[in-house]
Amino acid sequence: MQFNSWKLSPISLALAASLLSTPVLAGDIKGKVTDSQNKVYFDGALVEIKETKQKQVTKRDGSFIFKDLTDGQYTIQITYLGAEPVEYPINIKDGQIVEQNFVIGNEQAALENIIVYGQQAGQAGALNRQKNAKTLKSVVSSDAIGQFPDQNAAEALQRLPGMFIQRDQGEGRFVGIRGIDPNLNNLTINGTNIASPESGVRSVAMDVIPSELIEGLEVSKTVTPDMDADAIGGSIEVKSLSAFDREDGSYSVTVQGSYNEQTEDSSPKLSGSYTEIFELDSGNRLGVAAALSWFEREFGSHNIETDGGWFDVEFEDKNSGEDVEGFGAEEVEQRHYLITRERTGAAINFDLQTQSGDKYYLRTLYSQFSDDEFRLRNEYKFEKGQVDAATWSATSGDFVDAEMDRDTKDRYEEQEILSVVLGGENQFDHWLVEYNLGYSKSTEDEPNRIDADFAGEGFNLGYSTVGDKPALYQDAAAHDLANFELDEIAFENNHTEDEELSFKIDLTRDFVWNNHNGQLKFGAKHRSREKSNRPDVVIYDGGFDDASALNFAANTPDWDHGNFGPGLSKAAIRSFFFQNQSGFEVNGLDSQIDSLSDAYSSEEDITAAYGMVSLDVDSWHIVAGLRYESTDFSTQGNKVELIVDEINDDEQVVIDTWSGEQDYDHLFPSVNIRYDISDKLVTRFAYTETLARPSFSDSAAKQVIESETVEDDGQIITERKAEVGNPDLKPFESSNLDFSIEYYPGQIGVMSAGLFYKDIDNYIVVKEVQDNGLWDGYEEVLQPVNGGSASISGIELAWTKNFDSGLLISANGTWTDADDEMPSQSDTVGNLTLGYENRHLSARLTLSHKSEAYQFTDSDYDVFEDSHNQVDFNLKYFVNDNATIYFNAINLTDEAYYLYHGNSQYNYQYETYGSTFELGFTYNSF
Repeated sequence: MQFNSWKLSPISLALAASLLSTPVLAGDIKGKVTDSQNKVYFDGALVEIKETKQKQVTKRDGSFIFKDLTDGQYTIQITYLGAEPVEYPINIKDGQIVEQNFVIGNEQAALENIIVYGQQAGQAGALNRQKNAKTLKSVVSSDAIGQFPDQNAAEALQRLPGMFIQRDQGEGRFVGIRGIDPNLNNLTINGTNIASPESGVRSVAMDVIPSELIEGLEVSKTVTPDMDADAIGGSIEVKSLSAFDREDGSYSVTVQGSYNEQTEDSSPKLSGSYTEIFELDSGNRLGVAAALSWFEREFGSHNIETDGGWFDVEFEDKNSGEDVEGFGAEEVEQRHYLITRERTGAAINFDLQTQSGDKYYLRTLYSQFSDDEFRLRNEYKFEKGQVDAATWSATSGDFVDAEMDRDTKDRYEEQEILSVVLGGENQFDHWLVEYNLGYSKSTEDEPNRIDADFAGEGFNLGYSTVGDKPALYQDAAAHDLANFELDEIAFENNHTEDEELSFKIDLTRDFVWNNHNGQLKFGAKHRSREKSNRPDVVIYDGGFDDASALNFAANTPDWDHGNFGPGLSKAAIRSFFFQNQSGFEVNGLDSQIDSLSDAYSSEEDITAAYGMVSLDVDSWHIVAGLRYESTDFSTQGNKVELIVDEINDDEQVVIDTWSGEQDYDHLFPSVNIRYDISDKLVTRFAYTETLARPSFSDSAAKQVIESETVEDDGQIITERKAEVGNPDLKPFESSNLDFSIEYYPGQIGVMSAGLFYKDIDNYIVVKEVQDNGLWDGYEEVLQPVNGGSASISGIELAWTKNFDSGLLISANGTWTDADDEMPSQSDTVGNLTLGYENRHLSARLTLSHKSEAYQFTDSDYDVFEDSHNQVDFNLKYFVNDNATIYFNAINLTDEAYYLYHGNSQYNYQYETYGSTFELGFTYNSF
């Protein structure tokens, strides 16, 4: 098409004219929405100029601004759930700037209803931000976090519609959205992407972020072009404390003690926060906010596992003598864990507001998480078909001659996350310019880890299936530690590091088209990331001077699932190792393989640019635009090959470096539409396109190859197997449709229903690829590959209601229909909360439900996580307006974590943690 034949549309001409023109004698209306005492600012309030129908939603400090208003009389109307709408007459004359605080609540009773009660205050703020958001969003305020017995950010999010958590040792760690694996979501802290401390993954375990450092959590289930596109499930934003969240200086202190009934251990917790606003020269204001949290928790878990799963076996029935088919296991494990977890979190934030309206900020967050774990494990080892799980009976005396190992894992792991964001916003005539420079670094260190293995054989062992826990049987010799010789010690010093630097700039301008208000926004962002994994493993397999487990004997541990037998001493093993390490024999081949096979370094640069338009047309609010992202990826690692020549009795390891790189780019169109049927009824529709880049472990340049040469019937045969990464993996790509309707009855509450559909391409799965033409001569090669497409559809329902009597009810559920074998995909996720609150007392009883979910395939059978139902209780007594005593009961029914293999009667992992009880005291000045 020739340029001179191109015709500008009327909307394009109007938009261009509005952007280039300069109004004459144009004034502004700016202010903050606050309470009658100017102590609390309201985030998410809807502010409208009735005459022009311009609308603004207040920011976290309650602020809003309308620019370029011609002289005249205007009416400001402010609506906020939990308070009556209010109106203020404003007169602009001679292009002046009108600035003032706007108090909401015509009636004192309505205003008190918002501020006094913690749950209602937090819920009102969250629902207002949700109602007036551009996208489909769920919000948790800092007040709401305190109403549940949640120990970290992950557990605080599980109460929202469509949210679920993956647990480790009973604590919430990773957060999923609408049943979708956490690796397919995006997490930012204060607007900056967070590096992950764990090797191989992109997702950040949110248990490293103490809930006391959080001012709010927002989950966007649809995205706009100014947001990162790597959010197939959604995007989670963590907002830390700011001094301008409230007008006056403030402080808070919390002291807590907890008790775990399974281990009978007590644990302390301390936290506090401080904010202050300083009036500077020339009318500038500096806000300082600081928060500190420390929590040390001692607990444990009791576990029974079937390593490698269950297998089809043929066996002779002991009664009939006939050959029949059944199910048997090669290895069953008893595990006993003692754990000490310590969390230290700190944040210090500076906000500068100038008299001219410019804003500058420095936001920091530091988190240190340590996990000191000592595990005892007994491994019952059987040959295939040796024992049948369905018919074996302890009373029959049908023991078998089998091997057994007793081993320990003595591991201290420390994770650190540092996030620093420096940014600001400036108003230049009609353009708002926002920018930030973000830096995030995460590390995980595992220093001086010691795994000791004691081997024994010739024991009479057996098992039978009893529901979800196999019952294990053994003769007396299996519990005599003298029968177990020290066989191997692995000594490790492992380090993972993830570092990201980003820069972002956004430009925004308001315009008017055909008497409809709109906003143009465009910007760019660059992210540079480097992740490395550096294992350092030394395997010792001799020189132990016939040491046996008896040399390290300890008391028999309490174990809820049967007879565990005597324990082993952590201190004695560690002392023995360091005193005798120089005399141990090193297995050089295994040490090389374990150290180099999983070592890699990957670099990733992402450059993005976007443009978007927001337009208000009567009751319609439309946000549409386009985002472009370009990705450059490179990775370096090792090709590690173990060559075993049984003919010449020779073994060697060959190490070669391996690298890979690729680049790709994407365009992401999106549209988010909100239609307000009335002030109480809101509908939304969204079409978005998103992606999820491959995990660093899947895309790393690493290969582990085993080559074995043997003689079989006079022929020399070489068998080869391999497990390899895939630097050529393409990212997941998803097209998403969302529709929802929300009803806000006027008081604090909401009823909502939503439908969603996701069509995902380039799904990544681990497959056998030896037949793809690249691995001729290999018997088996396992590699992550792009495995085609998958789809997810679902419905999301939620109801929250605060009654005048003080009764509180909240219920939500998400039901999805997804393709089989999508990891971590639960068909049903739901929450139910029953509570009561008045001026002196607050109580919550909560139920969190997650249905069974496919995890992976092992030995030709699918492994599922069983459904999980956890009951928690929270009770608060308000001593006065500032002091609160609280009691939490977590996991009241001692819900187990259960994985099964193929059928629910066949155990893969069964683990219990006991209930935890917390008693604490909080004092705050606001």
